[in-house]
Amino acid sequence: MFTSPKNRRSSSLLYQRRDFIKRSALLALGSSVAADFLLYGSQAWADDAESETYQIGKSAEWKGLSAVRLQANLLTTAQQAAFYYNNFYEFGMDKTDPAKYSGRYIPYPWQLEIDGLVEEPVILDIRDLMHASDLEERVYRMRCVEGWSMVIPWNGIPLHKILAKVKIKPEANFVAFESIVRPDQMSGQEGAGGIAWPYCEGLRLDEAQHDLTLLAVGAYGQNLVKQMGAPLRLVVPWKYGFKGIKAIQKMTLTAQQPITTWHQLNPTEYGFYANVNPNLPHPRWSQASERFISGVGFRGITRQETLPFNGYGQEVAALYQDETEEYYY
Repeated sequence: MFTSPKNRRSSSLLYQRRDFIKRSALLALGSSVAADFLLYGSQAWADDAESETYQIGKSAEWKGLSAVRLQANLLTTAQQAAFYYNNFYEFGMDKTDPAKYSGRYIPYPWQLEIDGLVEEPVILDIRDLMHASDLEERVYRMRCVEGWSMVIPWNGIPLHKILAKVKIKPEANFVAFESIVRPDQMSGQEGAGGIAWPYCEGLRLDEAQHDLTLLAVGAYGQNLVKQMGAPLRLVVPWKYGFKGIKAIQKMTLTAQQPITTWHQLNPTEYGFYANVNPNLPHPRWSQASERFISGVGFRGITRQETLPFNGYGQEVAALYQDETEEYYY
């Protein structure tokens, strides 16, 4: 059964997020990043792959392809910046916390359970996903609700191909996602922050079945590093980044819209749909532009305009033809 967060808000968590946004990406990605990255970041993924069993495969379709060849109009964020600058609240509120404190976290072995309104519930082994013949590389924009963005080459499987395995019942309308709870390995779950764990997210079924929606098992041609959500995370490129739940251990097909973590914490600021919209400001800041992080340090950050649906409007705008505001926050 899908486990929802408790019906409560956390002024502590929202204050910490507000305080962090004020400090912004400019401080976090300063000149000390390279040294800290080598100290913490390498620790955070060095033991992820103890054998080839838990290494992502490379299909003939994308093996050896560069991000430039796949989508030449996008400047890909440097791997070093993407590996070090993360939101993963299971390890803390600061952007450097996931890399610093994920050393105890053990992402392999792993299973993904899919149940709910389906004819054939399944439990999938992560190795089957990592070695799937339809594993792809997708270079996507990623836009955080906090006002910063990256471009990341993900390795994964379109979610609709996974959902096809369970024979969805006609009455299913949504997909609920649930992350893992391991307070002994995830320091952010040890009572601080105010989130009622597990972290939960959801998509409308047609969103989940859209070809752009990806279940990622890797990035930059290798396993997902721990701080980026290993071993399995959701990537929905036209939505704000908090929709991209990490360390997914369960998916449930439901008839009713599921409760999601940030919407539960503050529904006036973090909506269920959370589609990127430069014309709809967050209650406390504009969404008209963003800090694009291409690399490390001040020179790796540029200001650019935010695109409707994060640049994917041609592909997904038809999902929201009634254009009511609820789809945009």
